[in-house]
Amino acid sequence: MTEPESVDGNTLVIDALTANGVSTIYGVVGIPITDLARTVQARGMRYLGFRNEQAAGHAAAAAGYLTGRPGICLTVSAPGFLNGLVALANATVNCFPMIQISGSSDRSIVDLEQGDYEELDQLATARPFAKAAYRVDSPELIGVGVSRAIRAAVSGRPGGVYLDLPAEVLARTAARTPRPPIVDPSPRQIPAPESVDRAVALLEQARRPLIVLGKGAAYARADAVIRELVEATGAPFLPMSMAKGLLPDDHPQSAAAARSLVLADADVVVLVGARLNWLLDHGRPPRWSADARFIQLDICATEFDSNRPIEAPVLGDIASSAAALLAAIRRSRVAPVPEWLEQIDASKRTHIKKMDAQLHADVHPMNFAVALRAIRDVLDDHRDAIVVSEGANTLDSARNIIPIYAPRHRLDAGTWGVMGVGPGYAIAAAVETGEPVVAIEGDSAFGFSGMEIETICRYKLPVVVIVLNNGGIYRGDEVNACSGDPAPTVLLHSSRYDTLIEAFGGVGYHAETPAQVATALRSALRSATPSLINCAIDPAAGTESGHLQKLNRPVREEEP
Repeated sequence: MTEPESVDGNTLVIDALTANGVSTIYGVVGIPITDLARTVQARGMRYLGFRNEQAAGHAAAAAGYLTGRPGICLTVSAPGFLNGLVALANATVNCFPMIQISGSSDRSIVDLEQGDYEELDQLATARPFAKAAYRVDSPELIGVGVSRAIRAAVSGRPGGVYLDLPAEVLARTAARTPRPPIVDPSPRQIPAPESVDRAVALLEQARRPLIVLGKGAAYARADAVIRELVEATGAPFLPMSMAKGLLPDDHPQSAAAARSLVLADADVVVLVGARLNWLLDHGRPPRWSADARFIQLDICATEFDSNRPIEAPVLGDIASSAAALLAAIRRSRVAPVPEWLEQIDASKRTHIKKMDAQLHADVHPMNFAVALRAIRDVLDDHRDAIVVSEGANTLDSARNIIPIYAPRHRLDAGTWGVMGVGPGYAIAAAVETGEPVVAIEGDSAFGFSGMEIETICRYKLPVVVIVLNNGGIYRGDEVNACSGDPAPTVLLHSSRYDTLIEAFGGVGYHAETPAQVATALRSALRSATPSLINCAIDPAAGTESGHLQKLNRPVREEEP
């Protein structure tokens, strides 16, 4: 018998990650994790280095959503850890499986607050913002720590997990004893038969049923069974932003173009991986009928009754719950009344006609609608492209104008409304899927992490960034009557974001008309090289806070 090989903590971390199928890590190097990133590459894994930890964390979170396996973000201690923590918290709120692995300072000095380099109790800091948080105190326990982090990230409701690796643990050596991969890290949770029967009995009473699909449904990868479920009921469906494409946006049962009508009039609502949070007005009147009754499919029991009473809760993973509900519906009679469907179709036609007039308006300079119409028309020939979108007016308008035809082909600011996610999400989408990516950015949102276009160019990723540039936060025409400084919402409308990517070796385009936008996008997609299109938008286009104007402080009559 030979003695086990003795290796350092860096090698043991990679052993544990590779044993569990991790092949890509996103991060920013520095003390004490630079050698860990080098070990990643030496072992044949892919490490993608970013310019800021927050963007790297957003990439890891998007990777988790797109693959169903935890995305890994690697950060340095203290300030780097804190930068990544925003993305970790966002992943937890959005239910994306992600693990932030951070190096940390000497525990004995940190605990006595003796002033170590980048001293911070990172474990205690991370806990309120993560689904789980762990620290590994010896190299022998690295495999245990990684295994626990992976299972915590993907089991039940997915989320962000923090794993703290002190510098001395990474530097110390220990016996290399192989640890088997985790068995079934996210086991199925089968719904109780009585809960399914209760849901079907309620659906059978419905005259105006509505199905709301959330990003939890998209994450579940139960695409076929969810489509069968929707079609078996004959009910209209409303996709939340990142659930677009579970059924194509042009599906005849889609009620997206009659959203206000179906929310107000539905008598029985089936929530599939969707939460009654602010994105759905908490399920409350006047947006919703006070008499509406709710069925909810969710993997987390504490989500039920969070706002409206849930008359038929179905606890289980979405795939199992949708399959069970589908089987029961096929043995029953569920059908909306024809008058309801006719009313929805009439509302859709009216909305589409009104929208079409806005999309083809002859306006100079461009507004959001006509620019996005040009993007929409080009993307109709590239339905495999993943669309990333962020901003206020940019995100809201793009959600309404850009159709999605395949599951998990739209990523955006999500539940927390975090700005700056775009480049990180776009990078992960390109790396994890190999498909073309179009990131549609407001100019303000782009500014949060725009330096990551250098990362896109460095790794030669097929990402097209489109900046809708109206020179402002929301809009760029506010006037400061109090001093010579720009108003709080004003940016430089003269900014030429296209020249930034040229500095890094990418291709830049400047567009002032819809025709120029279309020509530039076709060229960029054809080349499959890092590209950025600067779309000059009218500074007067847009509204403050986009569709969230109701959250702004009311202006008093005496105020200017």
